[in-house]
Amino acid sequence: MKLIFLGSSFSIVWYMRSHKIVRRSYDKDQDTFRHYFLLLPCLLLALLIHEKFTFQEVMWTFSLYLEAVAILPQLVLLQRTRNIDNLTGQYVFLLGAYRGLYILNWIYRYFTEPHYVHWIPWISGIVQTLLYGDFFYYYFDSWKNNKKLHLPA
Repeated sequence: MKLIFLGSSFSIVWYMRSHKIVRRSYDKDQDTFRHYFLLLPCLLLALLIHEKFTFQEVMWTFSLYLEAVAILPQLVLLQRTRNIDNLTGQYVFLLGAYRGLYILNWIYRYFTEPHYVHWIPWISGIVQTLLYGDFFYYYFDSWKNNKKLHLPA
C-alpha cells in the first residue's frame, strides 16, 4: 500500500512539473507562500515535543506536524486567486474529508482498543481538520446554493 501511495505522490508531482497542460495552470506570481515559515517551526516543535528523542521519532513527529499545516499554501493560493475550479475544490474537500474520517477512526480505536492514546497524532490531526473548516463552510455553501466556489479575500 505504501508503494501505491508513494507512486501516486510522485506521479502527481511529475504531472505538476512536467505535463505541458497541467504545468501551464501554475501561476508563479500568485504562489508566494514562503514554505520555510512552515518547515522551521514544525522542526523546532518536533525537537521540543516528541515521545522519545531518537532520530526516527523526531522525524516522524516532524512529518505529523508538517502534514497538519501542509495545506496552508494551497488554501492561501486559492484565497488569493479566488479562481477555484471544480476539480481543485473537490480535491481539497476530499483531503479534508480524509482527515475527518481519520479522526473518526481514532475515536473508534480509543473506545475499542485498550491503552490507545496517541496525543501527538491526535492534536496535529485536529489542527489539520480545523484548518479546513473555513474551506468546508464555503464549499458546502456553494454546493447548497449551486454556485461556483469562491473564497473571501
